[in-house]
Formats: sequence, C-alpha cells, structure tokens
Amino acid sequence: MIRSEGDIADPAGSGTIDTAEPVVSMHRAAFGYQGRPVVTDIDVEVRRGEVVAVLGPNGSGKTTLVKGLVGLSEHLSGEVSVLGTPLARLRDRTRIGYVPQRHTLVGGVRATVTEVVATGLLARRPWWRRASRADRAAVQQSLETVGLADRARFDVDTLSGGQQRRVLIARALVAEPEVLVMDEPTAGVDHASQAVLAGVLQRLGAEGTTMLVVTHELAALRGVVDRILEVDTGHLVFDGTPRRYAVHQAELARAAGRGSA
Repeated sequence: MIRSEGDIADPAGSGTIDTAEPVVSMHRAAFGYQGRPVVTDIDVEVRRGEVVAVLGPNGSGKTTLVKGLVGLSEHLSGEVSVLGTPLARLRDRTRIGYVPQRHTLVGGVRATVTEVVATGLLARRPWWRRASRADRAAVQQSLETVGLADRARFDVDTLSGGQQRRVLIARALVAEPEVLVMDEPTAGVDHASQAVLAGVLQRLGAEGTTMLVVTHELAALRGVVDRILEVDTGHLVFDGTPRRYAVHQAELARAAGRGSA
C-alpha cells in the first residue's frame, strides 16, 4: 500500500491535496524532558497520507519523538513544523490526534463509550455547552470507523482491552485531526484484537489519514505501514520502506553472525 507522491483526491471534496508538501517536517530536531535531550539530530519529513511506523528498543526515544509533536515532550532545538506551521506557533492542537499507550479511560467513574469518545470534542467547544447535532454525528461516525457503533451505550469498563484501544482511537478521530499519532496501539492485546486494530488502521490509511505509529509489533501492522523509522540510543538509524527494512535487518543479522564467528 505504498502511496505515490503528487495530487490525491481530497476526501472533503474540495479538489486535490498536494502530497508534496510535508505535513510533518523536522530538521536537526531534539526532544526531551526538563531541558535534557532524549532524541537529537532528527531529520524527517512525513508526507500527507503516509502511514509511518516508529520502531526502536525500550528507552530508544521513539515515544519521546512522537510526543514532541503533541506537546508532551519538550522541543529543545532544531526546526519542527506541522501542517506548514512551526510547532511553537501551532495553536489548534486538535489538528493532531493522539492515542496514548497507557491510559485510564474514566478514572473509576462510570462512563459509556459515547461519553468517552465525546470528550475528544471538548477542545473545540466549552465544557458547559451541550453537544450539537453535528457533535453527535461526529461521535457516531468515529464509532463506526473503529467498528464500535454497536457498543455505543456500553460502559467502557465492560469492554475488552482491544475494544478500549479502539475507543481511544475514536476519541482521537472525533475532532477530525489531519495527523494521527499513536503510541503502541496494538500492545498488550491478544492476536485477534491486534488483527481488528490493524484493520481499523488500514481503513484509516486507505482514506488518506496521515499516521505515525509507535510500535514493537510490526508484524501486526503488515500491509498497513508505508514507511519505517527506527530510533536507537536517541538517534534515527533507519528511514525507508518495509521491504528495505527487511533487507536492512537481514544485513545486520549477517554482520552479527560474522562478528561472532
């Protein structure tokens, strides 16, 4: 599912979208916490409609990298722009949807699936204003996208781990973001749930949603991912297609075998 560059149809019906303009651009970028860099010298451009997997061992900095795009880690240096706007000047953060890895959906308070997904709209309207018909339609559409329309009135506590992950994706989608950042969406769920989640991501990718997906489970996203970034010890060590990544891994394995001989 490799997308060619050029113009693609705009799902909003306004003509075409120029995929040549990157939606995420980083040049010598560094991100970290409390002024201390975790990832440095990152040079990456992500085009509209790309589905990018971000790989790396625990502690490599891959999560810090993507969290920087949503303001959850500090942008310490270098140039970073999102949707054509320097990151520091990006005011409408609803244009970037975020699905966290670890979560407490309701914090011990009973809530339905619909109520949780609707919280994704709070950044667009005051909390005290009642949901409009358009808001309710957006929630319904998001639930249909992730295949949970039949669970709309269920308490989230009654759902499986995989279903709860899909609730989080729906919550991120309800504000209609232009870029979707996900941290380990398939982690900690069984293989059947991974397959369902991969199907959701494949549908989103087919619709042209730009995604950055942090994952340890690349096999679960086979056929979904267009491109792979690998981060190790705070640096970008690979950037290419899944096919090139397989060759890269094979070369590393052969080199390791020669070194131990």
